[in-house]
Amino acid sequence: MNWKTFLKTKGVRFVAIVLVVVLIVAAVAGALGGRAGFLTNLEGVLREPFQQAAATAASWLEGVYGYIYRYDQLKAENEALKEQLAAAQAEAREGREATAENARLRELLEFTQRHSDFTLESAKVVSYSASNWSSTMTISKGSEAGIEPGDSVITESGSLVGQVIEVGSGWATVRSVIDVDLSVGGYVSNSGANGMVVGDFTLMQSGYAKLGYLAEGVSLFTGDTVLTSGKGGAFPAGLVVGTVDEVRTEAGGQQTYGVIKPACDLNALVQVFIIKDFEVVE
Repeated sequence: MNWKTFLKTKGVRFVAIVLVVVLIVAAVAGALGGRAGFLTNLEGVLREPFQQAAATAASWLEGVYGYIYRYDQLKAENEALKEQLAAAQAEAREGREATAENARLRELLEFTQRHSDFTLESAKVVSYSASNWSSTMTISKGSEAGIEPGDSVITESGSLVGQVIEVGSGWATVRSVIDVDLSVGGYVSNSGANGMVVGDFTLMQSGYAKLGYLAEGVSLFTGDTVLTSGKGGAFPAGLVVGTVDEVRTEAGGQQTYGVIKPACDLNALVQVFIIKDFEVVE
């Protein structure tokens, strides 16, 4: 039993016993005080230390109880401050999220003004599923929102995220732009060179894609921006795929290809936009 528990359970009883002993001694001495000087003196001698002990014990207990009271009070105040801090942090987090969403919507407004033919649907990213063989994510909208397999998925600024491959009620699976099973017609905005953005097993592990199938003699430079060409009609033209991070040569030494860094951070997406309809440019 620790001292706090002892004081709370035994302290009052201890003081009561001390006071009872003092009162008994005083009563006996008072009853005999008129008849025996020796007993009167003895009563005084016995009473004095008990009175001092009782006063000391009472003072000590008062100090200890005061400490316990202050400790409990400070503990309660500390808990209240923790709750207030948690509430303030939650409000700040909600404020940051609201600010970020407003920024995304402003960018989306600017983007849609340039692409008035797009029919867009907003969705949240629910989860990611990445392995050595694929790179996909699940979003919060599905067939009930008119989303269909093959729909393009972008960010608020028009950066290509990927393509819808499976749809359910209230969810859809998106194959990302670095997935080995995704291929997108692309062109280099700086030179106008055409090629295909495709997934590559090795590059996918590092979050990159490959720009290949380039015409012979095409010059490719680090920093070049790669856009969707719109050829084939699967993806709208002009979506930003990414930038050329490195220029390499195939093992045979004849074909050049670009290592593409996606324009968006695929692992940090919170909200995406699905292009449900767009005008196909022939």
